[in-house]
Amino acid sequence: MVQIWFMDTDPSDQRLEHKRSPVEYLELENLYKKTGVEYFKINADDYLNDKQLNELRATRGYTYEDEITCSEQCLPDYANKLKAFYTEHLHTDEEIRLILDGSGYFDVRDGDDNWLRIQVVKGDMIIIPSGIYHRFTLDTNNFIRTRRYFIGEPVWAPHNRPADDMDCRKAYLQHLGQLTKA
Repeated sequence: MVQIWFMDTDPSDQRLEHKRSPVEYLELENLYKKTGVEYFKINADDYLNDKQLNELRATRGYTYEDEITCSEQCLPDYANKLKAFYTEHLHTDEEIRLILDGSGYFDVRDGDDNWLRIQVVKGDMIIIPSGIYHRFTLDTNNFIRTRRYFIGEPVWAPHNRPADDMDCRKAYLQHLGQLTKA
């Protein structure tokens, strides 16, 4: 089961959990309302035939996909890539990730600008909306293998914070306001 919790702002090793004491967890059913992030459980061993994934791909128009392995052995310029992934940023498109193996953390900002840490493991699929500030890091296992899905050709450009004047950010905040009122 996916775990989500509010994070401390501890500046030490980003790969550690950094849970508040006492830990304040967020229930999965509240993740979307607080952040717009969507979560799905997918059969990672047979993802090509997973009904839910195939429905998502069809209804959302995911036409391009690839796979990335993040580990010291597989990722060129590993240390600098991890630093770049962990820099707070947003994208103009959704970020869709299906974890095929390994584990890591996606950190997202809620409507009050608090960090929420989402622990992802094999079979977890998250959809991070366009315009949300977020970051990624491996955990201490230092390994994750992920499928990435895109609508059309991939857009790789992160926009580091502050990027509040971007249209995608403004649209995200408007959508988040509607979610919190619902």
